[in-house]
Amino acid sequence: MDFLKLKHMKFCKFHVNYLVSICVFLIILSLIIRTTLFFPNSSASTLFKNYEIEPSKNARLKFLEVPQIVWGLNNQKIAFARACLTARMLNRTLLMPSLSASLFYKEIDQLQPISFDKVFDFAKFNALCNGFVRVSRYSDVRNQTNLINLQKGSGRKWTIERDLDQLNEFSKRDYEEYETVRITGKNPFLWHDHWPVSDYAKVFECLVLVDEISRQANEVVSKIRAFGGETKRDGSSYPTPKPTPYVAIHMRIEKDWMIHCKKREQRSNVTNICSSKEEITTRVANIRALKALKPPTILYLAVANELLDDDSILNGWKQGMLPVDKKRLGVTAVYDKHPYLIQAAIDYEVCLRANVFVGNSYSTFSSLVVLGRSQKLINTGVTDTCGANGANVTWPSYAYNLKGEDGGPRPWMTNFKDSSLQEISYGSSNVSC
Repeated sequence: MDFLKLKHMKFCKFHVNYLVSICVFLIILSLIIRTTLFFPNSSASTLFKNYEIEPSKNARLKFLEVPQIVWGLNNQKIAFARACLTARMLNRTLLMPSLSASLFYKEIDQLQPISFDKVFDFAKFNALCNGFVRVSRYSDVRNQTNLINLQKGSGRKWTIERDLDQLNEFSKRDYEEYETVRITGKNPFLWHDHWPVSDYAKVFECLVLVDEISRQANEVVSKIRAFGGETKRDGSSYPTPKPTPYVAIHMRIEKDWMIHCKKREQRSNVTNICSSKEEITTRVANIRALKALKPPTILYLAVANELLDDDSILNGWKQGMLPVDKKRLGVTAVYDKHPYLIQAAIDYEVCLRANVFVGNSYSTFSSLVVLGRSQKLINTGVTDTCGANGANVTWPSYAYNLKGEDGGPRPWMTNFKDSSLQEISYGSSNVSC
């Protein structure tokens, strides 16, 4: 009896082990099949290392082609985002556009085109924006002749409603037979805006500088922070437990800006667009947030030195403030080897990472820096930048052309609830939501 019972127990144990083995085998087999089907010829390490998302070989992609993007760095970033969102609306992928390395935009032969992927990381963009917008290379186009032109309208009669109707028309099935829709006419920055600030912010977050430019931005930031360290007799700095904080000031006092802002003040009948160096130094000295920083307070002056009427920008600052520019930092060689667009990209990163940023609310450069800093604040868990009201927040920003409390500049945050990018694209005095 005991023998039969023991035999039965052994049989049950064998049967359970057999079933477990079969289950484990089937699970492993299913994982192998799944990997083979979805990731052919790829190892796990390769998958995670390669950021670029390739379209399905069997999928027939539809594309949108836009004119070369021009003007300043942040005008170009807005134009690129607008082109991406236009492609999204048409259920298409944007063909990688050509940016402009120089500021010349009227003389077509002086535009100095530069490929998008020479400034921004192509693969990381598609990885970060996966499922929202996408950029493709021209090599992805199967039939270069299967295209239709879409002429963007212009003039007073071409309203935002007419522009939207045109885009809706081109998103219909009648145009699905065309592999590429090529938009002709004006630059994307000048197209009508149909998208909220939050959509633009998603695109901007996906724009990551290529490694070479990012490393050079790191070099500039390191040199700025080094100015705040205690200096030894040999000229080197003592190590500090925390990175030395610094303030970045986008000083729009160059000759070209002063001509532009004065004309705009006349057209707009306002007086708070232009700011003198004296006005900037006075208002910066009255920023409450700077009182918490241990002196000396490092001020990085983001300015185009070659366009200044004089070289006295380092003078006249409040005692305890240590202003530095590219010359004083010894980084002019880092900037001079690059065209304008990349110089501006480095400065943008330096301003974005600053502990405090001060800029001009009518400058597109300043506006996008503040948008990026406001986005950083949201990423820390703050759900509404406007609710913070600019007081006691991380990544504080200010508009020096607008007078705030105690004679300082007005706190500045981006309102992500805005239905369009109008105020950021062309400047505004509405900076605190």
